[in-house]
Parts: sequence; C-alpha cells; structure tokens
Amino acid sequence: MRLPFNESVAVVAIVAGLTYLIRLLPFTIFRNAQQLPPAIVYLGKVLPFAVIAMLVVFCFKDITLNVREIGIHLAAALFVVVVHRRFHNMLLSIGGGTAVYMILLRIV
Repeated sequence: MRLPFNESVAVVAIVAGLTYLIRLLPFTIFRNAQQLPPAIVYLGKVLPFAVIAMLVVFCFKDITLNVREIGIHLAAALFVVVVHRRFHNMLLSIGGGTAVYMILLRIV
C-alpha cells in the first residue's frame, strides 16, 4: 500500500521530529548537572559497541552456507573494517561497505 504524498510528508516529519526530540532529551535533562551520573557515563561507553555488535549479528544472521554469499558478505565486512581503521569515518565506512556489498551482489 502506498501512502499519498501529504501523508508521506507527515510521516517523515513526525519521525524526524521524534528522532530530534529523543536526541535532544539527554542534553536538556542533564543541562545543569555538574557531573553526569555513573550509569549514563557507563552507557555512553558501552552502547556504541553494543549497537555495532547487534548490527553485525543482524547483517550476518541470514547467511546460508553458499560460498558466493559468504564471500560477498566477508568482502564487504573486510572493506568496512579496513576503511574505518584507515579513515575513522563512519559515514564512509558504512556507505562504502553498503556500496561494495551491492556491487558485489550484482557482479559476482
């Protein structure tokens, strides 16, 4: 089912607004705090790695024991690791890895 243009714009605007609100919330809650609570500091250190680990598991969960499919996934993952170690740029790593995966999926 395809939404009409006005409803699509409304959905995108609501999602963008809620995303902005969620990201703004911690800054407003802890605006006057001299020191962040230890639980927040801990989550700030641990969550990025947990999210990346979850994404890796999600990306590799549906791989079958097909040599072609395993090779494509591993090549794209290796590209992401090498590019990120070299440039430390998440956008380049994720965007480039996605592009390499899609290109290999079509070529190989």
